[in-house]
Amino acid sequence: MALNDITCRIGTGVFGLLGENGAGKSTLLKILATMIEPTGGKVTVNGLDLCSEQAVIRKQLGYLPQEFGFYTRLTGFEMLEYYAVLKGLTNKQARTIQVNEALEVVNLAEVRNRRISTYSFGMKQRLGFAQALLGKPQLLIMDEPTVGLDPVERNNIRKVIIELGRKITIIYSTHIIADIEACCSEVAVLRQGSLVFQGKPDELAKLAAGMSWQVKDAPAKDGYKSLMEAARQEDDE
Repeated sequence: MALNDITCRIGTGVFGLLGENGAGKSTLLKILATMIEPTGGKVTVNGLDLCSEQAVIRKQLGYLPQEFGFYTRLTGFEMLEYYAVLKGLTNKQARTIQVNEALEVVNLAEVRNRRISTYSFGMKQRLGFAQALLGKPQLLIMDEPTVGLDPVERNNIRKVIIELGRKITIIYSTHIIADIEACCSEVAVLRQGSLVFQGKPDELAKLAAGMSWQVKDAPAKDGYKSLMEAARQEDDE
């Protein structure tokens, strides 16, 4: 999906990204993660130009894509150690400490020495989250990080995201609007490659005021639904 004239500034905290399938969320995240280059416009990360200073930016970011591959013959610990080396953690002692800390954060410490081939989908998802934490990034980009997690683990990951968001910038793309409400101080909505909303979750919720189909205890979900419905009506006019 091509992106169209998106302008926004993202500071410290958890920034949520919503949108229907094909809205351009993953494309935007891949650009921010230096996976693909933009064909126009300008992106800066901590004052660094995304196109000309990629190597420096990559040292400052962690990225969890929607689809993530592993060498399944390795153990969880071995896999993270491999990624840590790729991220430039050359000191073995410091690397081991960071790997173990990341495994603790995602509740995989007890299975660190099991082969990844024995992990469930949810465990692999958490391992992907752990690799994004290596190197202590200042920018953390996550595409659907809680997909496939049971409610307990999803809540644990939420807590980690909230805590990290007090110190660093997190960009969090998801279809789970409850996660946006729980974690994010600001949210943006993409539709067909364009930015159609940016503001606080409670501002998104206000868009549903007076709608007959409001859902109890899901105000942001109502606001998102109202926003999408209004956009579709504009398309039909």
